[in-house]
Amino acid sequence: MNRHILIGRLGADDQAVIACGRDEMATEVRLLTPTRRLGHGVGQALVDLNRLNVYPTELGLDLAFVAAMVHAADTRISRASESQDSWTREIRLAIPVSDAPLWTSATSILNGLLNFLTGDRWTIAFRARPSASVSLATPVPARLIDPPFDGVALFSGGMDSLIGAIDALHAGRAPLLVSHAGEGAVSKSQDDCFALLRQKYPGRPFDRLRVWMNFQDGLIDGVASENTTRGRSFLFFALGVFAATGLEAPFALNVPENGLIALNVPLDPLRLGALSTRTTHPYYIARWNDLLRALGLDGRIVNPYWDKTKGEMALACADPGLLKVAAPKSLSCSSPSKGRWNGRPTEHCGYCLPCLIRRASLLTAWGPGADVTPYTLSDLTARVLDTRQAEGQQIRSFQFAAARLKKRPRLAKLLIHKPGPLDDDPSKLDDLAGVYSRGLSEVDALLTGVQTKPS
Repeated sequence: MNRHILIGRLGADDQAVIACGRDEMATEVRLLTPTRRLGHGVGQALVDLNRLNVYPTELGLDLAFVAAMVHAADTRISRASESQDSWTREIRLAIPVSDAPLWTSATSILNGLLNFLTGDRWTIAFRARPSASVSLATPVPARLIDPPFDGVALFSGGMDSLIGAIDALHAGRAPLLVSHAGEGAVSKSQDDCFALLRQKYPGRPFDRLRVWMNFQDGLIDGVASENTTRGRSFLFFALGVFAATGLEAPFALNVPENGLIALNVPLDPLRLGALSTRTTHPYYIARWNDLLRALGLDGRIVNPYWDKTKGEMALACADPGLLKVAAPKSLSCSSPSKGRWNGRPTEHCGYCLPCLIRRASLLTAWGPGADVTPYTLSDLTARVLDTRQAEGQQIRSFQFAAARLKKRPRLAKLLIHKPGPLDDDPSKLDDLAGVYSRGLSEVDALLTGVQTKPS
């Protein structure tokens, strides 16, 4: 087990001395290239936004730096080797920012937010940027036309974000869609879905920002990378707010996610760790809004579908015809490339948690036989599925959760509290219990006739 400190550096003149503990392993992260270009995708994102007449603020850039540092630590520090319990890491970040006192005043919110999200122990300290890097954002030019966008929305390539974009465009809005460009399958889904939106709404002033942010394996000497990526939504949210600071108006960052996934109640007592993510949990979003207020940013993060199941989202989509064409091009699978070891193309596996919720939602919205998405396991009832293998594990967990709730429906009001606190708005508790129950019922309907047992 090792404790780690990642030190952000802005250029060769950034020689600030950062005290390290004797038991801490220090790694420097270069946020500026030798040619003084902002690194790790931030510089290109800034250029792309400027082309769209969007000019993020210095505070927005600070947030992009924070996101880069968090993403580097989360993806390049192995839980297996760098924690005492094979899960909880101790991570300290030292980050140069434009307003160190302001950021320091928000550290307790930020540390708590990250601790909740990833299950690690984060400690973040801020210091002033070096003098040569005090101003890094592009100054807003004199112009007659303001940015055309009336808000920002995350656009992952998944079906929920697709529905969110369709609903916004159908309502006459002009969102700036923000994506993190990940593996090839994810990028292709983002491209394909965006192309269909462009085709449907050719004259509308919406557009897209794609940010490529990755860190090389071996960033931390002698330490393996980490693939659980519990902190990925911090990167997504931060990139959205980074872009939104350039809108020069109060903003809303829409994070479209169905209520069942947002709550992500453990399906059984063994569903722990990486399987119980909190990427859009109501408590997490509330703490982000606390952070925005502490930083003096006039914006908020909103999940407009917090009380809807995925099936209800699909059923109520403002343009069902477009959704039927675009949904097969969206990507829900947690590991779309795992079939390649068996000679399969990149596709939905059909049996992971997000695949099951997706299949159930389209069955709810469109009825049997209407979902044309290719699934590796296309027929869930063709044979008995092995619960000791990946193909049967999540299905058995859903069966257990649904049976438990059928037997004791009132458990929903208790179970929704297991992933995290829900006391920010007690008036929503009945609705949250309702969306959890209805979401499980959707998946239970999909699993009618499906048999599972251990091998």
